[in-house]
Amino acid sequence: MKQLGDILQTVKDDVTDVLQKNPPVDDIDPDKLDADELPDASGTKWLRVDNVVAAFVDLENSTQMSVGKHPRSTAAVYRAATGNAVKILHEFNADFIQIQGDGAFGLFWGDGAVERAMCAGITVKTFSERHLEPALESKWPNAPKTGFKVGVASGRTLVKNIGTPRNPAEQEPVWAGKPVNYAAKAAQQASRRQMIVTGSVWLAIENNDFLTTSCGHDSAGAPVTGPSPLWEDVRIEKLDHDDDEATGRMLSASWCGSCGPDFVAAILNGETNRPESARVRAAARSTLDFLRRPG
Repeated sequence: MKQLGDILQTVKDDVTDVLQKNPPVDDIDPDKLDADELPDASGTKWLRVDNVVAAFVDLENSTQMSVGKHPRSTAAVYRAATGNAVKILHEFNADFIQIQGDGAFGLFWGDGAVERAMCAGITVKTFSERHLEPALESKWPNAPKTGFKVGVASGRTLVKNIGTPRNPAEQEPVWAGKPVNYAAKAAQQASRRQMIVTGSVWLAIENNDFLTTSCGHDSAGAPVTGPSPLWEDVRIEKLDHDDDEATGRMLSASWCGSCGPDFVAAILNGETNRPESARVRAAARSTLDFLRRPG
């Protein structure tokens, strides 16, 4: 090990060198980006890629779990919760997955990135509400209420591996830019069983009937009054500096037990229109036209 003075001098010299020479940045087509072939930490090149979508899943009240008094129970919660959330991100073909504490994020790019990210996020919510939370509350009825909350954001990102040069075991990709950061902030504002998406994500899905209007069933799968809007307007407080992205939407619903599988299949197949949702779209347009009238 080097002496302290030598360590500080080494990193000081590196800071000076890096800031004097802007690193090269190569634009890359999302369809050609491979998370297993990112620039090594020993090099200076970064990659810039557009239209990356981040789905960030966060476990509510995890800091109230007692590692000291009940380490085995806490370990079981993390394994059951985060481990299965990661499985869901994987099943929807996330191009990159990283665990962060009690949560995780998946990055999606290329064909169907927004659709895969949305389906993954809603599925994590559904798993949490329908399976994880009841199991935890049954086993530990006096424990703090927990469950997953989800944030989704999109945008351009810079990426390369950072860490110890020529030692892949001590390197991790850094995804600099809006997607991960904004998705994390959206998830932080949500409560369990909620998903919050940023403005750009909403613009990408607002005309998709499978994502924006209900199927017309209640939580038990029984028919009700018909399709209705699913999302609420929300201001993402920690994104106030970015007005377009801070104007988000919040979803509290999960997949219908009857229609969920068909909806997921349709979304992933690129379908967007449901004839039974036409009434909902027409009502929304009429409301907007009324609000836009002068006086």
